Amino acid sequence: NMVMSFRVSDLQMLLGFVGRSKSGLKHELVTRALQLVQFDCSPEVFKKIKELYETRYAKKSSEVAQPQPQQHRSPEALSIHSSYDRGSTVARTSISTTNIDYPALYGKYLNGLGRLPPKVAKPEVRLVKLPFYTTLDELLKPTELVPQNNEKLQESPCIFALTPRQVELIRNSRELQPGVKSVQVVLRICYTDTSSPQEDQYPPNIAVKVNHSYCSVPGYYPSNKPGVEPKRPCRPINLTHLMYLSAATNRITVTWGNYGKSYSVGLYLVRQMTSAELLQRLKTIGIKHPELCKALVKEKLRLDPDSEIATTGVRVSLICPLVKMRLSVPCRAETCAHLQCFDAVFYLQMNEKKPTWMCPVCDKPAPYDQLIIDGLLSKILTECEDADEIEYLVDGSWCPIRAEKERSCSPQCPILVLGE
Repeated sequence: NMVMSFRVSDLQMLLGFVGRSKSGLKHELVTRALQLVQFDCSPEVFKKIKELYETRYAKKSSEVAQPQPQQHRSPEALSIHSSYDRGSTVARTSISTTNIDYPALYGKYLNGLGRLPPKVAKPEVRLVKLPFYTTLDELLKPTELVPQNNEKLQESPCIFALTPRQVELIRNSRELQPGVKSVQVVLRICYTDTSSPQEDQYPPNIAVKVNHSYCSVPGYYPSNKPGVEPKRPCRPINLTHLMYLSAATNRITVTWGNYGKSYSVGLYLVRQMTSAELLQRLKTIGIKHPELCKALVKEKLRLDPDSEIATTGVRVSLICPLVKMRLSVPCRAETCAHLQCFDAVFYLQMNEKKPTWMCPVCDKPAPYDQLIIDGLLSKILTECEDADEIEYLVDGSWCPIRAEKERSCSPQCPILVLGE
């Protein structure tokens, strides 16, 4: 609240004190200062803020020291000061969406818990990168959901406002489908684990409310196997269509089940990519040169001194194992041990609908950033149009394998071709 009341000169003095940029409009300075308070507020910085505040509001400094009763606080003060009452129940007062003249991150912390002081700083929770989402801005760093009481069902509120630039990015973005913009504000949830980047994981009984409406959360996939629990696809939750695309504050409330496991949530401004865009990117940077692929074939077929059986050739199908159609863009992961490819077009489309990123040939992880297009097989597909299978030979060459019927066919057994 002190920072929000500062004039431009105060903001410039504060930012200059910590060596940050002092240029920009007032709303940019406020945003920069609030982020400083949120992520790097050392005792020295807090002392400077208090000093600047008391200099300007010397007469009211004694009043500031006395916290107001909760029921008399302004909505903005309630969203922040209730953060520090760790023993109290999270304030559930309906917070008005008052317009503000600067885009500031109002909800400094989800469920009101601040970061630890720098001296006892902990490693931060990181989320895995998702191929179909390009992060443009981090609106709220992954923040732990901490229960406020012994109830099984908990509520964690967060209040923030978008900057004019972020609003413009959303409004000017293209539509993936009616009502769904490519630039989105998404909520991501994962386990609170700092040992490695975490995959999205929902807590039990999750519900997400944006302003006055509940947001749809992906449901469970039914399981056809007896005794196997249905699985829920844990994806980023798109909040954009329920948000105020203006300087008004947005209130997000995450309802979650407290059953012992710890979860963290983060808010991001992202651009959602399509499978066609990822395919184009793969064609631009992911093609493996035919000669390199040929060298790999020779390496695979090289005689192993420990083996009593020499491999003279290996068959590779030109049919995609995913859709049983001829390959168009032969693809596999760099980490795969096999030469068999699948079709990149269908693989990306499949993961766009239900992301698993598992190789359909060996059933091992085949993430997007490990995919390559086989330049040798691409060349073979253009040269070999009359066969559905080829054999790689030990010298790196190849030959087509035609169907048994075709090979056994003789002039005495003419083939009947319809239409002649």
